[in-house]
Amino acid sequence: MNTMNNKSISNRVASNSRTILVVDDEPRIVQILRKNLELEGYRVIGASDGVSALQKAVQEMPSLIVLDIMMPEMDGFEVLQRLRQISDVPVIMLSAKDLEEDKVHGLELGADDYISKPFGNREMVSRIKAVLRRSDKASLDQKSKIVVDDQLTIDFDKREVIVRGERIPLRATEYRLLYHLVSNAGKVLTHETLLSRVWGPDYQDEDHYVRLYITYLRKKIEEDPRNPKYILNERGMGYRFKELLTEAESMGDV
Repeated sequence: MNTMNNKSISNRVASNSRTILVVDDEPRIVQILRKNLELEGYRVIGASDGVSALQKAVQEMPSLIVLDIMMPEMDGFEVLQRLRQISDVPVIMLSAKDLEEDKVHGLELGADDYISKPFGNREMVSRIKAVLRRSDKASLDQKSKIVVDDQLTIDFDKREVIVRGERIPLRATEYRLLYHLVSNAGKVLTHETLLSRVWGPDYQDEDHYVRLYITYLRKKIEEDPRNPKYILNERGMGYRFKELLTEAESMGDV
């Protein structure tokens, strides 16, 4: 029976090219996640410390990293900070402490999600699938190039944002958020709508995700992030992107 189960898992893993790197100094956590993720068809590799995690991230190029915060010598925050210098791989942070400041700090460093220990296996698998789906939505049904004004141009085909003549790199989540805002220019998008479209339906209670990534985008595209002219607040409701000019208006013909 065990041999048949092992063959079944091997076949599923072979059919799924996704590799998940699980980083935790507790072998039990790595084993639990390995077992559950392999049943879903993922290839799982483990690391027990920050140094080996960074090495495996470079060598294996995983599709996603599950990264524990509380580790000796190099904690998860430092690992993430170093990782973000070399890679945009999606990262889900793990912590035994359910503190909002830890969540915010992780998100500010570039984490894609945060899960508190102890976690349910189904929740973990669901979160991993959601983050991977968001990462996969690189090619949305796009409107090609949009000239917002003489300072901001967005080319959804090329995934380029040009601000005052300079190409500005965006992380995948920042890009998706900007896409939905610009695609609905002039319309108010609520926090709930943005969470659902950008992060997925499981994120309805995570308002701070929207606030943080709006802040990131404003720092990158606004001339004065404290007095934005592109991404505007609608107090108590959500956000809207400024209404776009028609082609004739942008050419000065109207």
